[in-house]
Amino acid sequence: MGLWTLLEGFLLLANALAILNEDRFLAPRGWSFSEFSGGKAKSLKGQIIGLIYATQYLRVPLILLNSIFIVVKLVSG
Repeated sequence: MGLWTLLEGFLLLANALAILNEDRFLAPRGWSFSEFSGGKAKSLKGQIIGLIYATQYLRVPLILLNSIFIVVKLVSG
């Protein structure tokens, strides 16, 4: 497995986290950010929720990274 494949996998994971909707998916399962803004943010579940919201916040850089990956894949074959 090469470095490029590993980076592509991380980008796919970031895309998957970025499209999760809080109202439809996260809040009914108890993964709302408002529930973990207090002292529970240090737990594993709180850190995963923080990671989800960080990827949702950084959607524009994700769009740029996706565009770069698409162009490189088209050029390299």
